[in-house]
Amino acid sequence: MSNNIKKFRKYRTEMNERILTSGFRDFNKFFALDNKAYVDGALPAKTKELMGLVASMVLRCNDCILYHIDRCVQEGATYQEFYETFNIALIVGGSIVIPHLRYAIEQLDEIMKMKENENE
Repeated sequence: MSNNIKKFRKYRTEMNERILTSGFRDFNKFFALDNKAYVDGALPAKTKELMGLVASMVLRCNDCILYHIDRCVQEGATYQEFYETFNIALIVGGSIVIPHLRYAIEQLDEIMKMKENENE
């Protein structure tokens, strides 16, 4: 597993646990709402994750980009689906998204490579 991805997943898990056990209930309410937004419903989870990826790219949040790419891969997104999603983000966000597009493609390649290695 890529060290970068492994560190990201570990840090995210540890910090989310820290936040959710802080005793401040509003954090828990928000996290529950966020989690519920991405489950299968009228739209499949994969579509919702791809939508989250577009928003993350337009908002220029690399942590969110990495998270949604990881989730999209888990939901079975293909390179073509990612490229179309990246294109929507580029159209909506404009040229300011290009550095984040570079980052997204780099992370996608890394996660897809990890997935291939796990399947061998």
